[in-house]
Amino acid sequence: MGITTCLSCLLLFTTILPITTASTILFQGFNWESSKKEGGWYNFLINSIPELSASGITHVWLPPPSQSAASEGYMPGRLYDLDASRYGTQNELKTLINAFHSKGIQCVADIVINHRTAERQDSDGRWNIFEGGTPDDRLDWDHSCICIDDITKSGDTTTNSGGTGNPDTGADFNGAPDIDHLNTRVQRELSDWMNWLKTEIGFDGWRFDFARGYSPDITKLYMGNTRPDFAVGEIWNSLSYGSDNKPNYDQDAHRRELEEWVKAAGGSVTAFDFTTKGILQAAVEGELGRLKDSNGGPPGMIGLMPENAVTFVDNHDTGSTQQQWPFPSDKVMQGYVYILTHPGIPSIFYDHFFDWGLKEEISNLTMIRIRNGIKASSTVRILASDPDLYVAAIDDKIIAKIGTRYDVGNLVPTTFKIATSGNNYAVWENQ
Repeated sequence: MGITTCLSCLLLFTTILPITTASTILFQGFNWESSKKEGGWYNFLINSIPELSASGITHVWLPPPSQSAASEGYMPGRLYDLDASRYGTQNELKTLINAFHSKGIQCVADIVINHRTAERQDSDGRWNIFEGGTPDDRLDWDHSCICIDDITKSGDTTTNSGGTGNPDTGADFNGAPDIDHLNTRVQRELSDWMNWLKTEIGFDGWRFDFARGYSPDITKLYMGNTRPDFAVGEIWNSLSYGSDNKPNYDQDAHRRELEEWVKAAGGSVTAFDFTTKGILQAAVEGELGRLKDSNGGPPGMIGLMPENAVTFVDNHDTGSTQQQWPFPSDKVMQGYVYILTHPGIPSIFYDHFFDWGLKEEISNLTMIRIRNGIKASSTVRILASDPDLYVAAIDDKIIAKIGTRYDVGNLVPTTFKIATSGNNYAVWENQ
């Protein structure tokens, strides 16, 4: 049975599921170094739950839970083996999730299914024999579950994993064998594993890692088979750049890629708004005019499909110790003012909240968002978008300002009173 047949069987589940509603706030509950925490990350993070709850966090994104060849979890092998995770044991994870649930916070699992590391080599010395982590044969795959065109690279060495499955439906990962998601056994057993994460472990939703590594039809299938309360996909493609090595002002094609992926994936999944991140971190460097598109609205995915856009300032890849695409460190709060007052589903990074000492400032913004009912679908009126000043009214309930210019003239009506302010930012509430 091919993917077309499988998808038709799921017709009942392909209608648009409810996206999370008012004041949904995601928190990334780890960074790139969390797996090294003495005593285990799960045992450490549980102590932060009261502060996260008090700050209005509704969802927490947790790291990949399975055994992995890399301590961070992004090279998974025995998917059912949660006791071999460097973050802690299966019971510690369940205890953590139960503690979050007791405060009304949902837990999102980092789902790494594009690729997988093998348990042992085949008779030809190729790493393509997989072990699922159970006494039975669940997820015990071989070369038939690897894409036929898969190539694995390690330094200057390129190897063929011996895959005999279907051609890859997305981008090649290179670091580990790319799994054939057109294989019906793969579809069934990965769906069963994800549903086990829900029913046995307690997860409520998914963050799809490297989701561009397989077709959005595949994401649609897993969404239908597992029906998460919340899901977000990582579609990280480069923005377009000019000869000055800065992002071009017009990033419409980039954000439309995200929009089209969401639609092709069924419409119920969200996507990280990499367009907004790229534009915003360029804009705060004295180019705030970037924050208005040619139609007068937000230039990122939130200007097209805000209810399906997850905005963020940094994550474990772009920031943390990897620093692959970091936000300007001295302007991080301007980034949070933007995402926590604007449409979309904002995501707060662990490092900024706890390690950078920004908990109070960020919490002030989350409380303003919640108090005024700002949500993913809120409307924006951009009042100013000059190089040194950006001012916008959201739902006509709050007005946000970022930029070095102090004087906002008569842009803020007298009925609005200052709610919070800091270095080159301010937010007013309508009284």
